[in-house]
Amino acid sequence: MNPRQVELITIGDELLLGFTIDTNAAHISRVLAAKGIEIVRRTTVGDEADKIAVAVREALDRTGAVITTGGLGPTGDDLTKPSIARIFGREMKLDESIAAQLEQRWRARFPTSVFPATNRTQAEIPEGAQILTNRHGSAPGIWLEDDRGRWVAMMPGVPREMRGMLAEEVLPAIEARAGSAGTVVLSGTLRTTGIAESAIAEQLGPNFLGDPRTEAGSLPLAYLPGVNGVDLRVTAKGLAPDRAKILVADAILKLRSRVGAYAYGEDEADLAAVVLDRCRELKLTLAVAESCTGGMLGERLTNIPGSSDVFLGGVIAYHNDVKKKLLGVTAGDLEKHGAVSEPVALQMAAGIRESTGADVGVSVTGIAGPGGGTPEKPVGLMWVAVHASEAKARRFHVGGDRAEIRQRAAQAALEMVRRALSKG
Repeated sequence: MNPRQVELITIGDELLLGFTIDTNAAHISRVLAAKGIEIVRRTTVGDEADKIAVAVREALDRTGAVITTGGLGPTGDDLTKPSIARIFGREMKLDESIAAQLEQRWRARFPTSVFPATNRTQAEIPEGAQILTNRHGSAPGIWLEDDRGRWVAMMPGVPREMRGMLAEEVLPAIEARAGSAGTVVLSGTLRTTGIAESAIAEQLGPNFLGDPRTEAGSLPLAYLPGVNGVDLRVTAKGLAPDRAKILVADAILKLRSRVGAYAYGEDEADLAAVVLDRCRELKLTLAVAESCTGGMLGERLTNIPGSSDVFLGGVIAYHNDVKKKLLGVTAGDLEKHGAVSEPVALQMAAGIRESTGADVGVSVTGIAGPGGGTPEKPVGLMWVAVHASEAKARRFHVGGDRAEIRQRAAQAALEMVRRALSKG
């Protein structure tokens, strides 16, 4: 068994059916890779005891080290612990101290409610198991190991609880057994928007980072297009941490020098946060007027903690009467040019700036579909305007379904503000 290789099994019917996106697997893979621990296989199974047992048994036979998420709750579909206990030949026993903690936590939250008996199942622990403390929820995690050194770490499926337990309990335990690898898998991402994947590839050309036979040129470059733009990700593998950091940082700097103005941030950067930070630097306030995005632009901004010192508010002017009454759009321009037009976008941006007293007004108006388009104004047509020291509007034509079109419109509006303020 390689002590730095682990298999990951995520458990839940909701994952198989597509009702829940498996963000846990991605997070665990990233965190372990940064410590030089390799996820060699990822498996997802439903809430069936036999299937859980088969998946875990096969993973133990291959790798001897398994992490699971999900199935530790109090309901009938939470079968992870007993399924894995049977593999190790262990009986389930009630831990009275854990049961008491669960009841105390319940009464603190629901003082007038009776503690459900089913919740005591969360305190049932396989014999000989090590408890992984859950400081972010109720279900304890489990570390179960046999006399051959094979182990399974069972964590909750709730992302917030899993992330805390991974950092505080599981990762230290793995590192204690595996020792220091001396190498890591380290990635860096440059985030771009407003430019197509193919256009970036043409700008960069082949082997942009250098000869693949050299250390710097051996860093793989991945193009990751999405609704909000194209991420450029470089990855260093099997290198010492300090050396990996230097090579990744140099590669990101080199990429930024080529893609230039299209780059708005690195790694997990959010364009809304970038815009808010720029407004703070310039001591400017911001307000929005939205039509087709229906509040999505305001939501992007208010999702950022502390945005209230910059973002004053907005108007969802979906109907033309609202555009006229609240934003001062003229009836003549609506009749002559239509709601999706440059004059209307400019008046919306000017109107929200005047009505709120903001330093910067931004507006979005467009046709999100799936109906409502014409040959002259097809679905996906957007007009975005920014009114600050000067007023400017820009026409966009974006693709996708209704949700994607609205998301792309909000991103385009944020990017217009960023570019307008980058001149300040």
